[in-house]
Amino acid sequence: MSATAAAITKNSNTNFYYSFSLLPKHKREAINTVYAFCRYTDDIVDEGTDDRSKAIHLKRWRQELGKAIARQSSYPMLNQLTATARRFNIPVEHFYELIRGMELDLSKNRYETFEDLREYCYLVASSVGLMCRQIFGYKNESTREYAVNLGIALQLTNIIRDVKDDAKKGRIYIPREDMKRFGYTEEDLLNFRYTPEFVNLMRFQFERACSYFDAAHNALRDEDKRFFFAARVMWSIYAHVLRRIERRNFNVFAGRISISTLLKLLITFRYWLSHHLKYANPWALRFLVLFSW
Repeated sequence: MSATAAAITKNSNTNFYYSFSLLPKHKREAINTVYAFCRYTDDIVDEGTDDRSKAIHLKRWRQELGKAIARQSSYPMLNQLTATARRFNIPVEHFYELIRGMELDLSKNRYETFEDLREYCYLVASSVGLMCRQIFGYKNESTREYAVNLGIALQLTNIIRDVKDDAKKGRIYIPREDMKRFGYTEEDLLNFRYTPEFVNLMRFQFERACSYFDAAHNALRDEDKRFFFAARVMWSIYAHVLRRIERRNFNVFAGRISISTLLKLLITFRYWLSHHLKYANPWALRFLVLFSW
């Protein structure tokens, strides 16, 4: 199962792959298992067009998760997931939260207020961060706040970046109260109208996402940073994406905005290097200095 889970993570071409690739083997395998579950659950909703069939599939998946928790499932992925949960003390409620978030995507395609949207972001993203938190390990309970806020920041970034793709599917994640505030209508969005009102609306979403990135950053104490190396890589990759969207003046209709594989690798290497220099043995640091001469 570990090889399969690792392949799912790598083949998905996701930012998760870069941030988690340098974890110790036992933690990397656990993360890959969690990611494979998240990916499969998400694919149930995203693939195909028949929402009724998707809802039935998701219900069965929820039931199979319950069987796996009772050690009675015939699904290797779920058996591996629950074994990982037991090993790292991951509360199974987080798995159910993710499924609830996916169920929302089948029953709800508009959000009236940001509070409504925030709950959705928690279910589909913060829940994953809370799973990973248990695998990383931590010393302070404030890491829970870090995981929750980072999850919301990442999901808000996805929402800003994917406005056009989501609209094509009939989904609008920008809160209606915000659209009304800036004078931008659903008709405008569904017709991909890039206007000053849209720019102002997106800037508001951008600033909100930044506030959650900042809240996550402020919640992580120094003694926990070494455990959350991979999450900090994710923080940086997504923050770069968000800033690139800002530099494009929020014209997400012109094409998908992303950062290159090379930049992702450089970000990962930078965090890896700073992490190892900070926590390396002092004699190793002296050797590194001497060697550099």
